[in-house]
Amino acid sequence: MKKCLESIYLSDYENKEVVVVDNASTDGSFDEMRQHFQKFNFIKNNQNIGFAAGNNVAIKWALEKMADYVLLLNNDAYLEKNTLGVLLQEVEKNKKPGISCPFIYNGYTKKLWFSGGKIDWLKMRAIHQSGKDDFISGCAMLIHKDVFKKIGLLDEKFFLYYEDVDFSFRAQKAGFDLRIIPEAKVYHYEKSSENIGKIYYLVLSAIIFFRKNSNLFQRIYIEIYLLIRKIKNHFDLKKDSQNEEKLLVQKAYRDAGR
Repeated sequence: MKKCLESIYLSDYENKEVVVVDNASTDGSFDEMRQHFQKFNFIKNNQNIGFAAGNNVAIKWALEKMADYVLLLNNDAYLEKNTLGVLLQEVEKNKKPGISCPFIYNGYTKKLWFSGGKIDWLKMRAIHQSGKDDFISGCAMLIHKDVFKKIGLLDEKFFLYYEDVDFSFRAQKAGFDLRIIPEAKVYHYEKSSENIGKIYYLVLSAIIFFRKNSNLFQRIYIEIYLLIRKIKNHFDLKKDSQNEEKLLVQKAYRDAGR
């Protein structure tokens, strides 16, 4: 988190206010960062309310301060010094409001991590794919205030993952632009790939997203596709009943049916 906040502090774009929302961390980082960055605003939730709800706390705070734009930034990402300025400069060239995103690079390898997103309705997944603008990554998402006025906040049904896909989908449906801006750069030090527990939320949130946003014909296909996947998962566990990944997928299927 410190690297993230330092990058914001050192940004050459000065017309900004920063709010840090903490989802009930217990490692002492909240108090440490509050002492280190005394010009920033800090809010601590009394429990982990999830990614969407946690970001909504910050969004409400920003809109109450009459912000024209809100930048959502993961605490494991950091900005180049000119990123904010470049983002806003490019956005202002296009007078149509919407959601924008910088090129996002893997902080460890410096390889491109996100430069476009595609929603694959047949395989029920959202993937990073250059040149596609089906969704913007919530890792670094710049949102014009008019988007919130028209479609509301992030959907808190998504505890983790797909909240950005859902928000982008709703924004596009309401007529807003989604833009990827390669001149602006963010570096993402993602470690979630090391956590097998993410599989549960990826599967659960995908089911919530596709059920919520599909039309009648898509919904029929989705339910058939899900049934096939559940059957496959059942037989996979018959072969290996202790497979942690398959057990997490099974739990996601069960919880999605509740």
